[in-house]
Amino acid sequence: MAVARVALWAIYLLRVVLATVYFQEEFLDGERWRNRWVQSTNDSQFGHFRLSSGKFYGHKEKDKGLQTTQNGRFYAISARFKPFSNKGKTLVIQYTVKHEQKMDCGGGYIKVFPADVDQKNLNGKSQYYIMFGPDICGFDITKIHVILHFKNQYHSNKKSIRCKVDAFTHLYTLILRPDLTYEVKVDGQSIESGSVEYDWNLTSLKKMEKSSAGSKDWDQAIDSKTQDWEKHFLDASASKPSDWNSELDGDWPGPMLQKPPYQDGLKAEGIEKDMWLHPKMRNANYLTEYDLSEFENIGAIGLELWQVRSGTIFDNFLITDDEEYAENFGKATWGETTGPEREMDAIQAKEEIRKAREEDEQELMAGKFDSRQNFLNRFYRRDEL
Repeated sequence: MAVARVALWAIYLLRVVLATVYFQEEFLDGERWRNRWVQSTNDSQFGHFRLSSGKFYGHKEKDKGLQTTQNGRFYAISARFKPFSNKGKTLVIQYTVKHEQKMDCGGGYIKVFPADVDQKNLNGKSQYYIMFGPDICGFDITKIHVILHFKNQYHSNKKSIRCKVDAFTHLYTLILRPDLTYEVKVDGQSIESGSVEYDWNLTSLKKMEKSSAGSKDWDQAIDSKTQDWEKHFLDASASKPSDWNSELDGDWPGPMLQKPPYQDGLKAEGIEKDMWLHPKMRNANYLTEYDLSEFENIGAIGLELWQVRSGTIFDNFLITDDEEYAENFGKATWGETTGPEREMDAIQAKEEIRKAREEDEQELMAGKFDSRQNFLNRFYRRDEL
């Protein structure tokens, strides 16, 4: 058994070594988070964040995160990291969010930005690569946004992915794979997946370039197939005349067995388009471009959102290229505190009920005393009369 445990730990450590962690934030060093996160000063009315674990939690220190503090405000804050490209790699974005105030209308999503984003002037017009996370407003909007930037436009997933609407901490995970598939997880469970092309109504650059290359090659084939067709009908048994001077007369054309049926742009009968002698050349220009869900210069993560009622806590941010590492990180953070958090909330709820009953009883007793006192006052006044 001990050997098996050692082997499992060895595998886990190997996975940690192999994984590339681009960004990880748990806010475990107190107020030093202010050295890493930049509050936007684009608008003096932007709301402010504080470090808090909230009114109830699973672990007072581990559950501390960025909490919104002012009602009816926009918020804009970001953190920078070493730029990277996810071209040809899996990209995993993960974090926890807790709407302790029981969100009525506001965002709980995050944005991933290019490295050149102006953090001090971050606002709703700042370009981003990815927007991911819950958005709630009344009963009509309870969805998880997955918005991707592609060809200078923002594109939303056409599926309606429902988010959690309670007051507990939840773990949100987005996985973008190099095969153009994706997956959305909530609390470690897959709730949506599919094709980026289909679910965003987009076409991969690879397909567009291949289609374009095929069209160009076909046009080139049309220009050259008259010549190829004529060569195909040369009389192979014929020989060049003895008095033919190649230097003066040029290349000997040779006699034709018959007039080629392909002439003046008409397609040769019985010949398919892929049977011309010149092979088609594939255009590989797309290899230097960035396809769906591929981004050239990822370098910042941030919160840029609006909330009617404040109190949301954001924590356990992670950007990596390894799905298993993200899963283990989620278990080590949210997984360890979600149970105790619910227990603490239940205890507080029972205590609130107990206090409410005591207050009701006190009011009831006070009411009875007031009624008795009023009766006695009326009795004494009657005797005086």
